[in-house]
Amino acid sequence: MSAPARPTVTTSYDGQVAVLTIDRPERRNAVDSATATALLEAVESADADPEVAVLVLTGAGGFFCAGADLKALAEGDRQDVVLGADGPGPMGPTRLRTTKPVVAAVEGPAVAGGLELALWADLRVAASDATFGVYCRRFGVPLIDLGTVRLPRLIGHSRAMDLILTGRGIDGVEAERIGLVNRVTEPGAALVTAVALGHDLTALPQQCLRNDRASAIDQWGLSEADALRQEWHLGLATMRSGETLDGAARFAGGAGRGGIPTDPSR
Repeated sequence: MSAPARPTVTTSYDGQVAVLTIDRPERRNAVDSATATALLEAVESADADPEVAVLVLTGAGGFFCAGADLKALAEGDRQDVVLGADGPGPMGPTRLRTTKPVVAAVEGPAVAGGLELALWADLRVAASDATFGVYCRRFGVPLIDLGTVRLPRLIGHSRAMDLILTGRGIDGVEAERIGLVNRVTEPGAALVTAVALGHDLTALPQQCLRNDRASAIDQWGLSEADALRQEWHLGLATMRSGETLDGAARFAGGAGRGGIPTDPSR
């Protein structure tokens, strides 16, 4: 009897931080249809877990993700592009909006669809020698996991067009300079730094954090007037949750003065 197939996506936990790892290093963590499904299911499961506050997405073997598995595509593996814009993203969770923050920890390549996975995250931590690029430009493979939408919104139209049209690669240092990456680390330290950032986020009042995150995401599709109303609606929900009054009481008691971080759980 043959051994069961090794999972291509794994989930581990560090307190309230769920670490989701694409584990196909022999393919530089390129995503075939089965891996896309497994990644989507792993994200949905972690997002629904009440014990999880932050998701960290990374890749095994020193690779984040080299995009769609073109070898599998050439051999007949078809990802769910035929389901249209209302179906799941071909790379898995790229059309899913989580309720909790997602941090991408990038070592090695985050190219083509792998770049789109990194763009899907709220924050990106990358090694200085990581590589970002629209490498699929070289092979006539389109960006259909919101790369043409999120990249211009993140770094501006001109810089996005440079990457989208040329397909050139940039390292983690340049990626931070143009606003694509939030934190740059030494090679090999991206995951540790991303998990530490995740713990920083878990220490904050969660209702307020999630509602402000939702308002910032929602505003892209709203007029200024509608965005104002949405911000007020979500802000009012936060205040009614009791977090705001609790925070005011902690501040009055001396916590967090002068911008010093404070853990509301203490």
